[in-house]
Amino acid sequence: MTHPDAASTSLPLRPGQRLARGVSRYLIDAGHAPLVEFVPDAGLRVDVVSISPKGEIWIVECKSSRADFLSDRKWQGYLDFCDRFFWAVDETFPDELLPLGAGLIRADNWAAEMVRMAPETRLPAARRARLLRDIARVSSRRLMALTDPIGVSGAAF
Repeated sequence: MTHPDAASTSLPLRPGQRLARGVSRYLIDAGHAPLVEFVPDAGLRVDVVSISPKGEIWIVECKSSRADFLSDRKWQGYLDFCDRFFWAVDETFPDELLPLGAGLIRADNWAAEMVRMAPETRLPAARRARLLRDIARVSSRRLMALTDPIGVSGAAF
């Protein structure tokens, strides 16, 4: 039996989504459980949130261009919702634009590599518990939507 090429059967991805896919593949290989496009709080949407093997919550913001980075006014709000914060960019991105004090992941459509580990800032226990619960609920609903798209409402995402 011949399997279709996955690239030919999937929807086209925007540049930031391609970076998020490469980042997610890297994180899975590192033992993480990543989730793309997660809302940690009203008005915020992170590109990738991930639970590490140690239970840390990582947020990775994918920036596909200088303009994409310069137009982002919300990223500092994400710092209150993770133990470690990273930027993910491709090899053409000018790294000097990125604020220091965050991790750096170099990514493309298919893979990624850690350039600089982010410093750890431990979340308060109550916030961690709420985030872990919310990540689990969103992940579960997205998985369920794959097998029962009519039974799971759009509000689940």
